[in-house]
Amino acid sequence: MKTLRIIVSGRVQGVFFRASTKAVADQIGIKGIVKNLPDGTVFIEAEGEDFLMEDFLDWCKYGPDDARVDDISIEEIETKNYRNFNILKK
Repeated sequence: MKTLRIIVSGRVQGVFFRASTKAVADQIGIKGIVKNLPDGTVFIEAEGEDFLMEDFLDWCKYGPDDARVDDISIEEIETKNYRNFNILKK
């Protein structure tokens, strides 16, 4: 099990990045949260098996069709035992 904090920058707000992230996470079996940050980036905490996290990270590097990912920051953090994947409004 791996838990990652991911910050995605670029054109990632207003392009359904959060909703698409949740859909992909639910499909792959990743648990965690996603939210927009005031600076225009998207914040993700994701937990899952290592091989699943690789697929999830690959998706995060591109995002949905209308997104443009310029940079992605990844940090391994302490496990939080999320039960599902949620979109946070704030």
